Amino acid sequence: MNFPAKIDIPDRTFRQASESPERPRKRRFAAIAGILVLVGAGTAWSLLHDTTAEAVAMPVPQVQAANPLVREVTQWDDYVGRFAPSQSVEVRPRVSGAITRIHFKDGEFVRQGQPLFTVDQRPYRAALAEAQADVAAARSALALARSDYDRVAGLSGDEAMAASEVDQLRTRMHSAQAALAAAQARARQRALDVEFTTVRAPISGRISDRRVDVGNLVSGDNNANATLLTTINAVDPIYFTFDASEALFLKARREQEQGHAPARVQVRLQDEADYKWNGRLDFTDNGLDPRSGTIRVRAVLDNPEGFLTPGMFGNMRLAEGAKAKALLVPDDAVQSDQARKVVLTVGQDGTVAAKPVELGPLVDGLRVIRSGLSKEDRVVISNYQAAVTGAKVETRRGMIAADTHTITAPGASVPMASQATLNN
Repeated sequence: MNFPAKIDIPDRTFRQASESPERPRKRRFAAIAGILVLVGAGTAWSLLHDTTAEAVAMPVPQVQAANPLVREVTQWDDYVGRFAPSQSVEVRPRVSGAITRIHFKDGEFVRQGQPLFTVDQRPYRAALAEAQADVAAARSALALARSDYDRVAGLSGDEAMAASEVDQLRTRMHSAQAALAAAQARARQRALDVEFTTVRAPISGRISDRRVDVGNLVSGDNNANATLLTTINAVDPIYFTFDASEALFLKARREQEQGHAPARVQVRLQDEADYKWNGRLDFTDNGLDPRSGTIRVRAVLDNPEGFLTPGMFGNMRLAEGAKAKALLVPDDAVQSDQARKVVLTVGQDGTVAAKPVELGPLVDGLRVIRSGLSKEDRVVISNYQAAVTGAKVETRRGMIAADTHTITAPGASVPMASQATLNN
């Protein structure tokens, strides 16, 4: 058998046969990964370049700025108190007996002297008649004693009587005079009992409901054990009582020493938005409560229609003093910086600065600034988020105006005076 002397195999073919089939695939994956890395790096560079460009081109923020509003205001101190009657009387009978008539309707307004109840008068009229008969008998006895004395007092000579007998007749006449006076006193007492059988209103005011009905027996012992028939509260004028601080007491005393008129007050009820009830301070207690450091104070208000009722709560505001000029800014312009309140202002070079301020009450949507701000300051009144302390801003001229439709809740985060009103 003859074999070929030599077989030529290409070297490339031999290498391809000797290599593993996984190697070309790994090389392809590596090439693709390299391409992706290059693309990602280019994209990142492009994004970084664009962001830097945008940061450099960001415009200066714009805000509105305005000078504080300068207005004359009256500042008020807020208190919560309760209405009380100017007079209150418990109606009790002064004689005992059965109730025969009731002359009023529960809850109506009664006048002083108006009949309210009638106690059975028959026993007292009979006692009065008996007392009047005793008066007549005593008057007759006195007339006889005086006649006997007058008869002997003018005798003389043999007709004269012994001095002892004259003295006896004189004494008898004086005793008759005393008996007549006693009988007349008893008659007057019986007449008073008859008068007391009609129980009348001791004061004018609104009466409560009756505590007894017709036919009930009542006791009139002229003391606290007498039967309670009803109560009457005088409501015009009406009192408003509240507890105030020592500072208010001192201020009231200083004003009193200077001859000022009593401080005026305004009260609103729980369902009212406006302070429509006007009055004045008329009484302070004779000492402060050592436990709370407060003193009981009373104001008096006119109540001709009787709408205000004892026991109702009310919010009262008391004028702090004379009217004064005040700086006002929007309440939103006041910001909190830790434990203090600040207002953002803009300087002449457009730099934002925070000024600590002392706040006053809220009036018509504007906050009174007691101190820390001047009327020349330019206060930021819009776009508060863009106004950063120390940053530059571009300002546009704004204007601060009162919102007369704003309803302010009393005691709005102000420790002293919690309300104020603008004066026209």
